[in-house]
Amino acid sequence: MKPTDLPFKSPLVSAPAATPKGRLEWRWLLTALQADHVISTEDFDRTAQRFGGADSSQHPLVRLASANLTRRGSSKVLDVEALTEWLATRCGYGYLRIDPLRVDVGRVSDVMSITYAERRRVLPLQFGLHEVTIATCEPFDVSWMPEIAAHTRRSVKLVLVSPLELAKYTTEFYMLSTSVRAAVKTGEAAAAVNFEQLVELGRSNKQLDANDQGVVQVVDWLWQYAFDQRASDIHLEPRRERSAIRFRIDGVMHTVYQMPPGVMSAMIARIKLLGRMDVIEKRRPLDGRIKTRNPEGDEVEMRLSTLPTAFGEKMVMRIFDPDTSVKALDALGFGSHDVKRWEALVARPNGIILVTGPTGSGKTSTLYSTLRRLATDEVNVCTIEDPIEMIQPAFNQTQVQHSLDLGFAEGVRALMRQDPDIIMVGEIRDLDTAEMAIQAALTGHLVFSTLHTNDAASAITRLVDLGLAPYLISATVIGVLAQRLVRTLCVACKQPDDEVTAESLAEFVKPWRLNGAVRAYKPVGCLECRMTGFRGRTGLYELLSVTDAARACLQPLPDPQKLRQQALKDGMRPLRLAGCTKVAEGQTTLQEVMSATPAWE
Repeated sequence: MKPTDLPFKSPLVSAPAATPKGRLEWRWLLTALQADHVISTEDFDRTAQRFGGADSSQHPLVRLASANLTRRGSSKVLDVEALTEWLATRCGYGYLRIDPLRVDVGRVSDVMSITYAERRRVLPLQFGLHEVTIATCEPFDVSWMPEIAAHTRRSVKLVLVSPLELAKYTTEFYMLSTSVRAAVKTGEAAAAVNFEQLVELGRSNKQLDANDQGVVQVVDWLWQYAFDQRASDIHLEPRRERSAIRFRIDGVMHTVYQMPPGVMSAMIARIKLLGRMDVIEKRRPLDGRIKTRNPEGDEVEMRLSTLPTAFGEKMVMRIFDPDTSVKALDALGFGSHDVKRWEALVARPNGIILVTGPTGSGKTSTLYSTLRRLATDEVNVCTIEDPIEMIQPAFNQTQVQHSLDLGFAEGVRALMRQDPDIIMVGEIRDLDTAEMAIQAALTGHLVFSTLHTNDAASAITRLVDLGLAPYLISATVIGVLAQRLVRTLCVACKQPDDEVTAESLAEFVKPWRLNGAVRAYKPVGCLECRMTGFRGRTGLYELLSVTDAARACLQPLPDPQKLRQQALKDGMRPLRLAGCTKVAEGQTTLQEVMSATPAWE
């Protein structure tokens, strides 16, 4: 295909006199922008005079973007992305913003070398059975296409991308691929020891070194990549043939990269070394933590956890948001109604406050944000955790150590001799811990803890099941907060949802009522949210305050149904009602709320 044979479409006017051959030039682009009535004659003259006859090493699209051109008839600035999108439409190409999570990075270098990619300004993105999709920022320089088609034995599909994105991801993808290949070449990529291979005691495969330069580079890339993609968890999962790296983003898992098991084993060893964990021990679970910095320079803390599996050691790194400790309650998702009730509850001098919900529902964020606001110079806040989630200078934090017989119950017993005002127990798991929490509350301390229950009222039943006497629960528990996390709609692409009306939502929340207008939206998908339609998460809360009327439902034996009914009379709003409120406000969808919250009775 010759450059002059490329499809040429302009929705406005005909093209300039001559279609360029080979590389783009800023003069042709500027003329085409004026011919398509994208820019004014004044902008054309100003830019032509500014650049004069001088050439530049910058890509023409980048150079024109620096001229601060504005779209004709509006004040919208034509940046690199806008110019690239316009050029794609004019040339008949698809426009694309690169989503690294959708690129099989391991196969990029199989299509072409980095030297070839940089010289031609192209980058392979997708690999099908019969077609390979390649990004370019040079729509008229296609002389390389027959070579790649012959090499891959696939037809080549071109998409136009920003030259800035192309340069960025070309460097990142090939750097990662080169680091992995270098790590493999350093030593034989030995499979991680697994249960099936324990009989092969005579193996002599050389293991990769955790301090090898290739391994160091891959680990550094992994962290920076995870921060850039807003991941909350990094999973390193060993497999028989190809180990997997996966990120959890907005509660959803994404496979990022696959690599030889030997490289994965060396990466885990490197991370364990940095986390001051026992590198040799691979037969039992271990915990650790690492502090590093994200690309913006903010300090980020990661909690490490390893687990022996059939094909080697699995590691999960939980990334904690550096802003979590200072988030306001409304930023966490609390409504104005629950904010007032929660603040009144935590202002009490003593008692037990429980936060419930499944793993990953945001309990830690709620507790840390609340405790950080309570931890003034006049208050002594002590915690006993397993493990310590985030290091907070304002707290006195203690780590559970079962090997030293320091569990939650022993930790609370010790903390009570440390003159605390507020005690946070990571989780009430057994009767001993529950009894110590009761004793702490009875002796004048405010105690926070967590439980794993479906709703607020079920927490009381759970305490009874552990063996606590109902009169002790009635005397100490002052409130239970149940919570969930739901994905929030992407503000860049969400559109009004005509199917969710005020009448349909009112029917759904009966017998409760929603106040205010209903502005429901639906997910669409765009480049900002990686075509998912969602970006970020917010909390849904159900706050049960144990009033005098509610205490009457706890004796002689707690009745969860009566307790729930009384709590609703006292002002508790169910999780699903809280979710429907956010649907009416256009923050999330009805499907998200229904999947995350239990149905009410």
